[in-house]
Amino acid sequence: MPLSTAQKKQYRAIGHHLRPVLTVVDNSPNEGVLAELERALSDHELIKVQLRLEGREARQALLDALCQAGRAQAVQTMGKTALLYRKNPKANPLLSNISRYLG
Repeated sequence: MPLSTAQKKQYRAIGHHLRPVLTVVDNSPNEGVLAELERALSDHELIKVQLRLEGREARQALLDALCQAGRAQAVQTMGKTALLYRKNPKANPLLSNISRYLG
């Protein structure tokens, strides 16, 4: 289910103060990157990812691959940084960036 404009705005506000939890330096995500992406999305729901690639097209292709592999949605991209979201119905309120902000 795509995020509404209001949800994206709220998640951008939450994500503004987050630090990147995942840094990707290759064109294709490997098993370690995908495992960390899965863990981070499960724990935090909303994460910031840093894409250390040259070229806008390469970064967009990598972001699309990460979103597809992690079943996540891109909330925002800012240069080499992206904000990803995936809802976790059983999220730990102490770890989830969404729960901590709203609660």
